[in-house]
Amino acid sequence: MRTEFPSPPFENFTVGPFTIHMYALCILAGIAAAYLIGASRFKKRGGNSGDLLDVVLWAVPIGIFGGRLFHVFTHPGDYFGVYPNLPETLYHVVAVWEGGLAIYGALIAGTFGAWFGARLANVRFVSVLDALAPGIILAQAIGRWGNWFNQELFGEATDVPWGLKIPVGNPAIPQGFSPDSLYHPTF
Repeated sequence: MRTEFPSPPFENFTVGPFTIHMYALCILAGIAAAYLIGASRFKKRGGNSGDLLDVVLWAVPIGIFGGRLFHVFTHPGDYFGVYPNLPETLYHVVAVWEGGLAIYGALIAGTFGAWFGARLANVRFVSVLDALAPGIILAQAIGRWGNWFNQELFGEATDVPWGLKIPVGNPAIPQGFSPDSLYHPTF
């Protein structure tokens, strides 16, 4: 008997008029975990967790902006020359709710945001980095579960018992693979 790790049957759910994306919930859970771990570490080193919150409130939105910008620059064909006018193009460039964030851009811009926030909060930037680093690693791992919900990040075809079943028709599946193939989970 073949075992497999099934893909989730949904990527999002609705609450009233709102669509809640599981990937977004995973990212938010990762951000919360990073802050909570960072605040604990910062406080143990004599810092004020309120100061760290001030830094994080700069780092997170700037990081999200950077993640979106990096995605747009690495996928220009999805945005430029596709829409009939500049305002519509710009709308889709900033529409993070449509998907498309790149972790590299988020980390680069988030680091800049943390530096800026640390200067405003009058705390040492290296102390902020030291406090947040382990939580950011955990945040990345939690955020990767969002890729499982989106069924967008997986490895080569495999026959290991924890192989991931990806539904037929997923555009991320390489051409020529059997519909019964299992894939190595890389999230």
